Amino acid sequence: MSAAAQGLHPAPERIGLLGGSFDPPHIGHVLLAQDAIEQLGLDRLLVIPAGTQPLKGAVAAPAADRLAMVRAAFAEVPRVAVDALEIERGGLSFMVDTVATLRRRWPEARFHLLLGADAAADLARWRDPERLLQMVQLVVADRGEPAGPDAAAPWRDWPDIWPPRRLTARRVDVSSSEVRARVAAGLSIRGFVPDAVAQYVATSGLYLARNAC
Repeated sequence: MSAAAQGLHPAPERIGLLGGSFDPPHIGHVLLAQDAIEQLGLDRLLVIPAGTQPLKGAVAAPAADRLAMVRAAFAEVPRVAVDALEIERGGLSFMVDTVATLRRRWPEARFHLLLGADAAADLARWRDPERLLQMVQLVVADRGEPAGPDAAAPWRDWPDIWPPRRLTARRVDVSSSEVRARVAAGLSIRGFVPDAVAQYVATSGLYLARNAC
């Protein structure tokens, strides 16, 4: 008998959020998504390519190409959906605005925001971080990196939102900047990115030296 039939309230849906430039998405992004789904018991994970990130420089690939690559990268990963809301919204992409939009879409859901240790340490520079952290469960991926800046410092007076939950993620020594550099140098990116992304990069001519930003 279902929970509804017994007069019980079903458990809130657990939704993970993984944002970023994804310029391009690489195998580390895919493994992080899989680890999060398994360890956090997520019902779904939304991968959200940024339109324009306010704390980063210009992206190398146009938004349409980054969105297409993300869709290709995660096409066969169960419980992952790609959401283009930040690109469609236009302008600078602020996660607090994105989460507010998603909460209107799923008012009963519990959101888990996935960040790397470096991004977590930079939270104080984000727009309205206190409000953001009150809307999500922060999850910091632990890949065994050396300890960095004290990310907890700005939040010591916020016991309800800090410390974050830790996610043990597989360490993959690959970055989007490395992938772009390999393409520009004419080197193979097989194994660095999902095969569908490698094929997209090859056929589109992205990241070639003549197109590099």
